[in-house]
Amino acid sequence: MLIGIPKEILSEEKRVAATPEMVQKYIKMGFDVTVESSAGEGIWRSDEEYENSGASINSDTEKLFAQSDVILKVKQPVFNETVGKHEVEMMRNDSTLVTFLHPAAPGNHDMIKELRDKNITSFTMDGIPRISRAQRMDALSSMSTVTGYKSVLIAANQMAKFVPMIGTAIGTVKPARFLIVGAGVVGLQAIATAKRLGGIVKAMDIRKEACEEAESLGAKVAEFDIPQELVIGEGGYAKALEDEWLEIEQKVLEPYVEDADIVILSALVPGEVAPILITEEMISKMKQGSVIMDVSIDQGGNCAVTEPGQFAQKNGIYICGIQNIPGRMAVHSSWLYANNMYYYIENLFKKGLNTFDLDDDIVKQSLVTYKGKILFQGAIKAMEDL
Repeated sequence: MLIGIPKEILSEEKRVAATPEMVQKYIKMGFDVTVESSAGEGIWRSDEEYENSGASINSDTEKLFAQSDVILKVKQPVFNETVGKHEVEMMRNDSTLVTFLHPAAPGNHDMIKELRDKNITSFTMDGIPRISRAQRMDALSSMSTVTGYKSVLIAANQMAKFVPMIGTAIGTVKPARFLIVGAGVVGLQAIATAKRLGGIVKAMDIRKEACEEAESLGAKVAEFDIPQELVIGEGGYAKALEDEWLEIEQKVLEPYVEDADIVILSALVPGEVAPILITEEMISKMKQGSVIMDVSIDQGGNCAVTEPGQFAQKNGIYICGIQNIPGRMAVHSSWLYANNMYYYIENLFKKGLNTFDLDDDIVKQSLVTYKGKILFQGAIKAMEDL
């Protein structure tokens, strides 16, 4: 079986799904591997390194997609402007795709349907469950660590203020105020980074345990008293709130949003569309020059007016919807992701290279399309709600 590693084409995406070291491991498993020319240039890994690891180098993008039995990518398939075709269109019918598909996000629904119609078996790396056996495959946590760190740096760079308190001959500059919404892996890393920069940090999460973790890192927690049975889902992840509770959460957040210089939004429900927590009315009350980093945009976003893929300005507020923050710190994120991917593939094909282990919980929960059907529950629910 042939594994294909294409060059990522999403804007500013410099990651690659396999490093030369992982190529060697796939070949030991029995796969052949072909890598698109310059796929590793974003992390300074040359075609020669991939060849020395046993891969063939393919400079024809269409040919790579058409010949590969299994395509390993970082981000969801998109339209390739250079070739003039969508990446799904270039894939062979009945082939296999493993990547971050974000299948519940509205912008990806047509692409998911195309995968279904081409009878492509697809797996999403953001569907891997939070269980101990899956820790080595948990690309979502790996990329979330990168996202939490880098999102704070991007926001600080955009803001026209100091982050820490600065003493000068004519007075003291007050530190920037951060609001971190969602204290999962992204939020906790964002809290730690903002604290290191010298900011004043407040955080909010609907889960009490997550709030305790935020407090342990030095954040002041915004109180939101809600029965925990309504918010804790499988694996400790947050569950989607009913509309009435969502409205209460928005009201609790409002004064904190108004006070913040930087807001990091990372509240997600696994496999589902992200809840809207910041309304347009709330934005209108923010200080001009403030920054919103909506890092949940891959699943629709927590801010009502975030534009996917864009860093826009609305009423003097900067609203960031860039979709590939880890791609801007590509060396370490590629190393993490490539390892996660290898362990996922090893588990997926543990019964043989021609057989998916569809009885495995990790495989079942990350399966999106199979035999002409959409099976990922978050995508099914999101499509029904439209």
